[in-house]
Amino acid sequence: MPAKPEPSLVVLPRWEMTLYWALSLGSHLYSFYEVHSFSKEHERGLDREFPLDRGFLIWGLKRDAADFEWSFWSDWAKKSLLCSLMGHAAVSRLASVYLPQWHLAILTVYGVLAACNLLGLRGVAVLMLQLSVSLAVAQLHSPALCWGSSLLLLSTLHISSLQDIQRDWYESEDQYYLLLFSVAVCGLRCISFSLEFCWSASGQQQQQQQQQSQCCPLQVGGAQQARRSSSFLSQLYRLCAYCFYHPVFFNGPIIIYRDFSQQMHKPCAGVCGVSAWCVLKSAARVCVWWCVAEALIHCMHMHSIQSNETYLEILPPWALGGLALALVQFFYVKYLVLFGVPSLLVRMDGLEPPALPRCVSIMYSFTGMWRHFDVGLYRWLIRYIYVPLGGSRHGLFRKVLSTALAFGFVCFWHGGHDYLQQWALLNWAGVLLENALSTLLTSAPLSTLLGGPISPSPCWASSTASLR
Repeated sequence: MPAKPEPSLVVLPRWEMTLYWALSLGSHLYSFYEVHSFSKEHERGLDREFPLDRGFLIWGLKRDAADFEWSFWSDWAKKSLLCSLMGHAAVSRLASVYLPQWHLAILTVYGVLAACNLLGLRGVAVLMLQLSVSLAVAQLHSPALCWGSSLLLLSTLHISSLQDIQRDWYESEDQYYLLLFSVAVCGLRCISFSLEFCWSASGQQQQQQQQQSQCCPLQVGGAQQARRSSSFLSQLYRLCAYCFYHPVFFNGPIIIYRDFSQQMHKPCAGVCGVSAWCVLKSAARVCVWWCVAEALIHCMHMHSIQSNETYLEILPPWALGGLALALVQFFYVKYLVLFGVPSLLVRMDGLEPPALPRCVSIMYSFTGMWRHFDVGLYRWLIRYIYVPLGGSRHGLFRKVLSTALAFGFVCFWHGGHDYLQQWALLNWAGVLLENALSTLLTSAPLSTLLGGPISPSPCWASSTASLR
């Protein structure tokens, strides 16, 4: 029986692709123009309710500073983050050239000192307590206990009494939020390290038991005690090197511990693996993305408009659609900058960072959005939640459960507010619906129908398949 030919992709005619591109760009630009016109028309009202900053990128336009995340990281970049990141690049380069064997230790010391400078000694003490508790629980070699302790540590971020104490440590609210973000991101790294340690220790324990059966019990007991004490300090050092790695310390992107450890201990790690031209080109690209993001909030006061129900109700249809497009496009460009800068430094250290977010305008599915926007977080969720709980290899129920718990953890990690619960529930339902439709459409009757009579070019596709 001849094998069933695989469905072939049909290339649309050039004139049709040109038409689609023209319609897409035209609708984007016109809807953005409508939002810009609405912003200029109601600028005084928006300025009274949400004070607009004085514009600096485009003359005569005010700047919408209502997006907390962009304003927060922009202010910190101007204050000290850019300087500390450039300091990391210089220290890493010097260490890789003159002290390559101490490269990771020097980066760890620099990361701890940079954290002390920005968070203070009390803030670093909180992080060290989090790391120590996670590592101590990991010694029990129980993934369930590691998860339980990590969730308890993350839940302390929402205790109001602790929040008040930590706020009193700092002169400004921004410093407290920097500590909050650092603890949240370090929580992901602690989970990654603890689970990887538990999984690797299970295999090593079997080997040690075989070796101990051939040795004297007294010698084994003394050797084990010495080995455990030195091993704990070595593990604490590796955990600190992973968590305090400065380029991704505050905001990511997330690199799982397995990838970090394997790449950092390669012989080529620490040597600048990219040419000066590539560094300049990547830096220029990040600058262009920053300019695009600033141009968007100069020309369109999108975040102030979305925060006012009255303005949303009187928005013209084209402006309402343009507002939605502008918000998601700004979100995309914002993370190109926030992830682009640390990714460049990570690559200069000889590591491979997660891929940068993919443009949201070419996303057409919930699954694709999760898979290609925050790649580091997606890999983290797949490796530590989705796959250990069964994923797609242990039946429909385990797949639904593991997907639900992955979205539930994302909601909890971001704060667990009501709107986040609704957002996570809708995303979970969207992913399940897409998987159900994908299974249905790939079934034998429908796949034959879709690949035949209603194909964009059935004659061309069938003739191409017959020539294979």
